[in-house]
Amino acid sequence: MNLYHKIQDLEKRPLLSKHECLVNGIISSIDDRSLTYGDVLPSVNKMVHELGYARKTIVKAYEELKERGIVSSKRRMGYFVASEATEQKLKVAILLYAFQTFQERFFNTFRENLGENIHLDVYFHHQNSDVYRSILKEINGKYGMYVVAPIQDQSYQELFNDIPFSKILFVDRFVPLGAQYSYIVQEFERSFYKALYELSETLSHFSECILIYKSGSDYPKGTLLAFQKYCEDFGVKSKIIPKYLPGSLQEKAVYFTIGDTDLWEILKDCKRYGVEVGTEVGILSQNDSPVKELIEGGISTFSTDFMEMAKMAARFVCDREPVRVVIPSVLIRRKSL
Repeated sequence: MNLYHKIQDLEKRPLLSKHECLVNGIISSIDDRSLTYGDVLPSVNKMVHELGYARKTIVKAYEELKERGIVSSKRRMGYFVASEATEQKLKVAILLYAFQTFQERFFNTFRENLGENIHLDVYFHHQNSDVYRSILKEINGKYGMYVVAPIQDQSYQELFNDIPFSKILFVDRFVPLGAQYSYIVQEFERSFYKALYELSETLSHFSECILIYKSGSDYPKGTLLAFQKYCEDFGVKSKIIPKYLPGSLQEKAVYFTIGDTDLWEILKDCKRYGVEVGTEVGILSQNDSPVKELIEGGISTFSTDFMEMAKMAARFVCDREPVRVVIPSVLIRRKSL
């Protein structure tokens, strides 16, 4: 039985709409191998001619199958079978900075909170503009939903112009691309200033505050601005360095780390030189993790709730209700400060 006959046969079922007949007819043809991966589907015009359905009904059916990753399309080439996994209800792309510990927690929680039969592909751009642009161009139009941790640059807005607002969610960092976009993001500047203020009494026992901040990286600018403002407001001796160099440990200094590589190097030097963390050297690390809770009696962190962010992101994907949430980062005090 060819595709048209299958669709027409489904019309005999009184509870099925024409849209459902189209979707189920194509899926049935894939399941019985009448259609296989790479096969070209009839054009919209051909479907209109053979079935007599409205053009918008056929386009709607093809678009639903595209969202599920079963069908894909290319300009001037039409629609074709992209996957034989017909049981999947939705195909989702998630684009993150890198597979760091806190983003791994976000990803795992996000995946666990998605519904059944959802296909999830993960990509990483590593704050590389060329990689970012290449990935977005490659995945555009191939997924039903997109979750993106964006590079904070408005010049990339055109990369999202072809993705409907209802299908994309920005997470982690805020980029002002328009009020119509959904986002669940961190807040850095006010939150970090507040954290430093809460630490004022403790910081007064140290001689200097050192922020390790690498320009041109994915480090949040709000953290830098808050550090500079706090130190200026309260006359705190401070400096900003791009990375921690092994062997350069300063006693009675407080180190604020964003990248975990710097944190590990500082801890190794503390151990190497017999310097006690929390009294002779203070440490505050951005982005919490189970490891930081355990090592050296606990590393104080400045962090948002990535697991809650992930749960909210999963709800957006499943429910498609617009969401615009800023999750403040908070101070988690432990032995290191």
